[in-house]
Amino acid sequence: MDKIVAIIIGSLFINNFILFKFLGLCPFLGVSKQTKPAVSMGLAVIFVMVSSGLITWLVYRFILLPLHIDYMRTVTFILVIATSVQFIEMVILKTSPVIYRALGIYLPLITTNCAVLGVTVLNSNEFFSAGKPVNGSFGYAILQAFFAGVGFMFVLLLMSGIRERLELADTPESLEGLPIAFIVASIMSLAFMGFVGLKI
Repeated sequence: MDKIVAIIIGSLFINNFILFKFLGLCPFLGVSKQTKPAVSMGLAVIFVMVSSGLITWLVYRFILLPLHIDYMRTVTFILVIATSVQFIEMVILKTSPVIYRALGIYLPLITTNCAVLGVTVLNSNEFFSAGKPVNGSFGYAILQAFFAGVGFMFVLLLMSGIRERLELADTPESLEGLPIAFIVASIMSLAFMGFVGLKI
């Protein structure tokens, strides 16, 4: 139970992929201008992280390790992520063309979102020991992938709310757009680093 709580709190706050590991900054800054696209992107990232975490665990456990080709891990994981993203892109296009247009170029960019790759690599590093899965490895991997996605979405929503309010503020012209977004992201990152001292 302690391990599960540690994974949940760690993924959401302590080791947040955006604000602590600084992974996935491109979609974070690109889609966080408005809340609706931020929610859609967050849900898409959660889906891709969970599906990629599940498939890459199976591929790593039953193909790469038994065949002693675990050096192909990164290439294999990228192929799995790219396939997941293509699938979700087709689903969003069919179900909601409006959201598809709102996400624009950032939806295909999930393929190169290093946060998704980071989760899959972290799962294989943390939940395998000496070429074998640790007890509960599969469940831990899925849990970590899910809550890493939730942490990504949580920070995306925080940022979109702040940026929507900043549109109404009297921001100096030289700071409008990305400069003020970088400043806000830096302050949020400093705030989240306060969770590092949290004992679970």
